Amino acid sequence: MEERIKRIYIPMTETGFYILFCLQEEMHGYNIAKKVKEMTGDEIIISPGTMYGSLSKMEKDKVIEFIKEEDKRKIYKITKLGEEVLQLELNRIDRLHKI
Repeated sequence: MEERIKRIYIPMTETGFYILFCLQEEMHGYNIAKKVKEMTGDEIIISPGTMYGSLSKMEKDKVIEFIKEEDKRKIYKITKLGEEVLQLELNRIDRLHKI
């Protein structure tokens, strides 16, 4: 993994974390926002602007990839690199939790 990617993504923002976490299965932006809202009991609400800006940046950085389009919605999935980034963040959170 490039140091640049580590610098950008570790530690992760909540938005970035939840997007990568959700994209362990194929999903489009609206479904990600809906799932995050459900997972956090309405505490985290990702606006469309934030969502699509994040998806675009993450795709450019190759931590997620476009899979297909359904009903004019782009479906994304985490990449191998994204899985590595997500695991680093999960390990970091686990370390913090143990303190």
